[in-house]
Amino acid sequence: MSEYQYYEFLALDRPLTAAERAEVRQLSTRARITATSFANEYHWGDFKGSPDELMRRYYDAHLYFANWGTHRLMLRLPRTLLDPGVAKQYCVDPYVTMSVTREHVILNLTSEDEAGDWEEDYEGSLSAFVGARSELASGDLRPLYLAWLSAYGAWERDEDAFDDDDEDSVEPPVPAGLGSLTAPQRALADFLRVDADLLDVAAEASLALPEAKDDPRALAAYIAGIGNSEKDRLLGLVAADQAARARMELLRGFRGQAVGQHDDSGSRRTVAELLDTTAERRQQRERQEAAIQAAQQALREQQRAAARQRRLDELAQDPEAAWGEVEGLINTRAPAQYDAAVGLLKDLHELAQRTPGQSGEFHRRYMALRETHRRKPSLIARLNRAALTAP
Repeated sequence: MSEYQYYEFLALDRPLTAAERAEVRQLSTRARITATSFANEYHWGDFKGSPDELMRRYYDAHLYFANWGTHRLMLRLPRTLLDPGVAKQYCVDPYVTMSVTREHVILNLTSEDEAGDWEEDYEGSLSAFVGARSELASGDLRPLYLAWLSAYGAWERDEDAFDDDDEDSVEPPVPAGLGSLTAPQRALADFLRVDADLLDVAAEASLALPEAKDDPRALAAYIAGIGNSEKDRLLGLVAADQAARARMELLRGFRGQAVGQHDDSGSRRTVAELLDTTAERRQQRERQEAAIQAAQQALREQQRAAARQRRLDELAQDPEAAWGEVEGLINTRAPAQYDAAVGLLKDLHELAQRTPGQSGEFHRRYMALRETHRRKPSLIARLNRAALTAP
């Protein structure tokens, strides 16, 4: 298989200037570059730039995947919207890592599966994941928990992914709403290969998501109470073409920190408990599915047997007519009609075996039919394959 790599970047809070686009252009002559996006694919060679550096300087989201099984998503958020200390709880080296600059927190979420099937259907799909960035900015930590779950879920694909001591690692705070993921979160879970059974087990410790509805009057009162210096800072962001960031910071301050987070340390599970419970649930589900499939197969067999018996009962009413139909089908000299004739002979053969004293009569008539049509090699070949009786 030839090599394939795909790179995509998005600038969400601030578009790139003409000078910045020119700098990025020096890294790739074939990439599709706009003030807010970069996309390119490589079938040979490699990207000359550093995704980490581009994220530090220009972009807020980055998607990468390669045909050897690497999936990578990077998200950059202002430190005012994602506390590095909170994000650190969900880091699992090397699958979920974080870097911090003076203004930003940059998350690096990775999934590896060298043995998996190659799917080339993520081109241009970074926009499907940027909603997770907005959710993190609003205090919803489900995207981070999904990344943590993906990291340890890789242990089921690669037994050498972690050391035995990692079995005792305790899960981070479990966010509310894991049982009702948003569309961006479902897309993220798929991209990071979060096992559905593991997610179901993890969601059992997740509280129901509280209904969130902004009260316009309460929002107006909150804005009125913001200090002048903070208002000036937010207006400065708007003037600097960072209105999206200003809005996220304003709403985050209004709604509060980490809404719906469940932080009961006494009830948190270990990695081993999560994986072992998942394995048990999966085996139970597979046994149930196998039992259902076996029951359905048995029912189909019964229905086929009943239909077969009805067919033979009908044939037993007038077997002579069936023998005549066989001759008529053969005389058409059409291969498809030969197949129909052989099928009818099979029915007559089975009927003879079920009727005492009739096997010999079937054998006599069958051999006579073969002799009559011995110069039809296509028919004789079909009769030989049917093996109705020894020639």
